[in-house]
Amino acid sequence: MLKTNSDRLVQFALQGSIIPPVAFGWEVTRRGEGLMLPSVGGITYNVKIGDSVFGFEADHVEPGLSLIAGGYNDRRTANPNLGFNIYTCIGNVARVVSGPAKGKKGTVVGHHGGVEHVLADFPDDVLEKLTYDDKILIRGVGQGLKLVDYPDITITGLDPELLKKIPIKTKSKSISVPVVATVPAELMGSGLGHNDSFKGDYDIQTSDPSVLKKYRLEGLRFGDLVAIIDHESTFGWSYKKGAVSIAVVVHGNSFLAGHGPGVQTIFTSRDGLIQPIPDKKANIGNYLGIGRFKRKSK
Repeated sequence: MLKTNSDRLVQFALQGSIIPPVAFGWEVTRRGEGLMLPSVGGITYNVKIGDSVFGFEADHVEPGLSLIAGGYNDRRTANPNLGFNIYTCIGNVARVVSGPAKGKKGTVVGHHGGVEHVLADFPDDVLEKLTYDDKILIRGVGQGLKLVDYPDITITGLDPELLKKIPIKTKSKSISVPVVATVPAELMGSGLGHNDSFKGDYDIQTSDPSVLKKYRLEGLRFGDLVAIIDHESTFGWSYKKGAVSIAVVVHGNSFLAGHGPGVQTIFTSRDGLIQPIPDKKANIGNYLGIGRFKRKSK
């Protein structure tokens, strides 16, 4: 059993607002084509954890709710939105605190860097009741989480209760983590060099279909766990031979140069102390019973 310092973690109340869909107008794809598609933000009714990241006519689409703290015109890289992003973690409980859906609960499923959104999954019946006037309160816990017996493996942005649900196997000096796929270093694009791996994402480039097929990435779903090979994310996303990072797929595919499905790092080891184990069921939705994996009530 993994020993952690979860009993020492601070728990914050973090309040966010639902961000309306953002329109960018015409954008130019990596092939020089003009496109205008649904993108980030919004109450998204039909895009959920477990869906294909390639399954929608969209660009960078986010599943479920897209949240920020403060108003739309506030500076998103400053407080209160900075604190809202840093202290929320994948797996945190989110609760509606206003409107007809007051009291209903959901789950944080990721962060989208650049636009600085926190993403949350809620059941269909809750989504139907929500409006852009409603507020969401998150019990933020997870930053500072450590594996006591593996000090050279860094955890970021992960709720300790979700950690318990991931079937991790331990060895004397390393851990084995289930993943749907492994991603070679050369495919990683937008986000490289940023030091906010604790709260944001970076993209798997999808400009070469033959490479996607080679590494079996065409089937990626929102919420999948993937291993990024030769990348370490302790103080930002960067190339390092032998390093391994484990990440969660948080947003959909993109047609823009250098972009693609976004992934948020949850584990990283610069010394390769994480062994990826292929597992088609490695999805946070499967572990938490949310999105397309939602358990039916008896």
